[in-house]
Amino acid sequence: MSRRNHTTELGCIAGEDLSDLGAGKEGWLVNSPNLLVSLDTHSLALANRSLILILNWSQPINGRPDPESHRAVKIRPELSPIEAEYISAVEWLVFDDNIRVLAVGTSCGYLLIFSIHGRLIHRQIVNPGKILKLRVRGVKLDLTQDTSSEEVCVVMPGVIARFEGSEIKKLLQRWFQATSSQFWDEDFDDSSPEDYGNSVASLPYQLWNVSKYGLCADAAITADFIVGQSSQRYYCAVTIGDDAVISAFRSLVGAILSKVVPATFSTIASFSRLLWRSDQTPTKKPEAKSQPFARASPLTCLKDHPRKGEKLTLSPSGTLAAITDSLGRILLLDTQALVVVRLWKGYREASCLFVEMLAGQDKATSRDNYSEHSKSDYCLCLAIHAPRKGIVEVWQMRTGPRLLTIPCPKGSKILQPTYRFSSVKASSSSYVPLEVFFLNGDSGQISVLNRFLH
Repeated sequence: MSRRNHTTELGCIAGEDLSDLGAGKEGWLVNSPNLLVSLDTHSLALANRSLILILNWSQPINGRPDPESHRAVKIRPELSPIEAEYISAVEWLVFDDNIRVLAVGTSCGYLLIFSIHGRLIHRQIVNPGKILKLRVRGVKLDLTQDTSSEEVCVVMPGVIARFEGSEIKKLLQRWFQATSSQFWDEDFDDSSPEDYGNSVASLPYQLWNVSKYGLCADAAITADFIVGQSSQRYYCAVTIGDDAVISAFRSLVGAILSKVVPATFSTIASFSRLLWRSDQTPTKKPEAKSQPFARASPLTCLKDHPRKGEKLTLSPSGTLAAITDSLGRILLLDTQALVVVRLWKGYREASCLFVEMLAGQDKATSRDNYSEHSKSDYCLCLAIHAPRKGIVEVWQMRTGPRLLTIPCPKGSKILQPTYRFSSVKASSSSYVPLEVFFLNGDSGQISVLNRFLH
């Protein structure tokens, strides 16, 4: 009996541009603590402390590699040498309307947004401190809801900020409309980004202090809802860290967001206490001023010294979170009941991603032909990459069996394309499932986990 291949190769990112990030040395992708990676459906962003590299990858065309797949864009953000500022987080922001940009967080608390050509679109202070993670999340529209919740969550030590996805989209649309007349210019890609980064509206956001149980190493907004007939919206968040393995908070957000939505750099005088304003001197870096914190009420806390929470992964609905800790355990948390419903042991340095698989399907179909299946055909699973064991396991949620174990080459990472913001109501027939990709740093190969289990 032939051995079944559970992955499909999609492309390769190998090239001389990667040498700027340390490629060429065995294990360069996983051994550097300062190397950041973010995956889009056909692009990859890699960054160290001062350089961002955007690479395109695609499947071969008629058996020949696509020459555009190796075109690289290098971005060197303007960082403060006085503050020893460096790049600390990267994430793609992708919208259905063919808008695709890269969000960057810095160690001084700035949020930067770049075009795929490397132009600075937006620069804004969130809160003084290191941005640990940029987390994109959305709950798709369904038949019982008239609205959806789509957001960018900024995680900092003891702080969570939330940006509304629709507000980011409006800002980007204004920027692209303002610059569309310059597309004919031969120097479009090479023009100075500083001319545009501070000329657009300031993004409104909510800011919460969640340091009651210690500084967090990772966090996520797990739910938002409106109570009763009021227009007041509640947000729930889960944090993990050194002092508390798991903490949970709830916050009430009133009318602050709606008041600051129309604010721009030229009209925010009345909101100067809520939002940071750019200094009028263009050659001088603005002083970091963030808005006041909204109230966050603690709900519960789990302390288990010396165990420390390390990484958090959220399910699509936000009802489950997979948390890795310093003792090699993986906890599956029900974020609504705030109860650990499952525990795995012996997975040191593990990484987790939720994935949707087609169980019991007899006939495989093309990866790109999602229309053949609806959301109900998929089962939610958790992919666990155990680098010390050299394997990836797939477990059915919540308490189902282990469905798959496949080898994973040393020096590899598991990745997942960022959430795609939706502008229209998606039907079940066009549902795009969560997938897990493999990036082999030593060979440069990108592959995807097949969706069919049987």
